[in-house]
Amino acid sequence: MTLDSVTHASLVQRLARPGDPADADAAWLTFLDRYGPLLRGFCRRHDLGPAETDDVIQDVLLALTKALPGFTYDPARGKFRGYLKTIVLHALYRRICQKRADLPLDQVESAANAQAQTASGDPATDAMWEQEWRQHHLARAMRALDTEASTRDLAVFEAYALAGQPVEAVAGTHGLSTDAVYQIKSRLLRRLSALIQQQVDDEG
Repeated sequence: MTLDSVTHASLVQRLARPGDPADADAAWLTFLDRYGPLLRGFCRRHDLGPAETDDVIQDVLLALTKALPGFTYDPARGKFRGYLKTIVLHALYRRICQKRADLPLDQVESAANAQAQTASGDPATDAMWEQEWRQHHLARAMRALDTEASTRDLAVFEAYALAGQPVEAVAGTHGLSTDAVYQIKSRLLRRLSALIQQQVDDEG
């Protein structure tokens, strides 16, 4: 089973009701591989350094470890990305508040909760989270596409569709007609869109 063949619901249920310790460790590693880049990107947008970002991620994992036992995944009650965003914001602002020299330690938690609550309804914060979520889905879909498409077609797609190189240059490099380059781009874009939609549907 490949990493991205693990459905979102099955992963959440494994985290919520781990079987043996080895499976629990494997589930958390899968979660980190899947969502770690998303969390790191969001922390970078808040100007956190690598060490602070690692602390936030550890806090997120700890919060999930406490919250998930007994949890039943029900997409009808809300999207997972909103649930995760709430936990991330609390962890992020807790770290930010801990850095404030003028804030007593006994006030850190209440200040972090207040800032996270404010940020959860802030359009700018929502936009940052949504942008990172889109990048998360694109990266996952590209990884899946890497296992499906030929090396040549991927090189053509990345050069023309992603890097924006002139179609004539890409065609010449790979010994193709410009029409063939257009067709490769169109076919892989359709497949990429389908993969992203499948991922979004899987999350509920």
